[in-house]
Amino acid sequence: MSVYRYLAGSFLLLITLGSGPVTAAEPVSDEDYFTFDDQPLDEPLEFPDWFKLSFLDLGEDIREAGEAGKSGLVVYYGQKYCAYCKAFLEKDLVLEDIYAYAVKHFDFVGIDIHGHRTVTDLAGNELIESQLAVREQTNFTPSVVFYDRDGKEALRLRGYYPPYRFRAALEYVADGHYRNERFRDYLARADVPLVFEPGDLIEEDFFTPGPYMLDRSRMPGERLLAVFFEQGDCHACDVLHSGPLSDPEIRERIVQLENVQLSFWADTPVITPAGMRTTSRAWAEQLGLFYTPTLIVFDQDGREIIRVDSVVQFYRLRNILDYVLSGEYREYPTFQRWRESRRPRRYKR
Repeated sequence: MSVYRYLAGSFLLLITLGSGPVTAAEPVSDEDYFTFDDQPLDEPLEFPDWFKLSFLDLGEDIREAGEAGKSGLVVYYGQKYCAYCKAFLEKDLVLEDIYAYAVKHFDFVGIDIHGHRTVTDLAGNELIESQLAVREQTNFTPSVVFYDRDGKEALRLRGYYPPYRFRAALEYVADGHYRNERFRDYLARADVPLVFEPGDLIEEDFFTPGPYMLDRSRMPGERLLAVFFEQGDCHACDVLHSGPLSDPEIRERIVQLENVQLSFWADTPVITPAGMRTTSRAWAEQLGLFYTPTLIVFDQDGREIIRVDSVVQFYRLRNILDYVLSGEYREYPTFQRWRESRRPRRYKR
């Protein structure tokens, strides 16, 4: 099997089937996890050599993982020119502690969301990779789905997360916490950098002030609704505001929405788009949110169109806003299908 080579900053990292990742000469700073150019890559990515050489029969893969004494199977959905996939492969999986823990407890299988290989799903149905990816609504790559030894989905991550969050996800599933508590609750007590006080949020002039009566169940709204769940002392929130939300192209689009900012941990009264009386904290818990900032867009009738609950930069956020503002979400019920319809010719096979 050939060596998987990729460039991480200004140095070369190698992953081989036998030895795993080599430690980088210079550590990656926290800033690098949240700020990077997210436009499509010029050179294609490949799956790491230590991913399982699978016949893509997921049921068989899960059985083999169990027979090897592992906790289950991780299915990685990626694409060759995805900058977020590059960040995941080069900033998360390359870390020695994450790599060692991952290969000890899980088998990893890679799916190309534009691929044409045949996959047998857990129900025994055969379909090609791209069909499976659409069915699984892998709107944002990388998407990572954890299955336990019984074939039960234990956790799903949509998009790129910094290493400390992915490390927590590995432990959450491997240690069986998914059986008794939600990932959000696990993070609330785990040794990961979270903040539990409301704190001061970063204000923007396009945020509508309270009271937050967002009910659209009785009367449709005039515009689409964007709800930003954030928290104080949140570096990723700072990056969102100082980066993408400060860009003129993004602001030109986002002011066309009705925008509301809610504190993730506060008890601020809210009437949700579905007409339920609650608080911002309770609503975030009901939605299963575990990452800030999270952006959720609702249509005029209060139905959720799309949510972004992972690291997001300019290119992806601009596309999301174009997807919802164009109204094409009605024709393409998933962002992935919409993006597929707009793929540049050079990415087509």
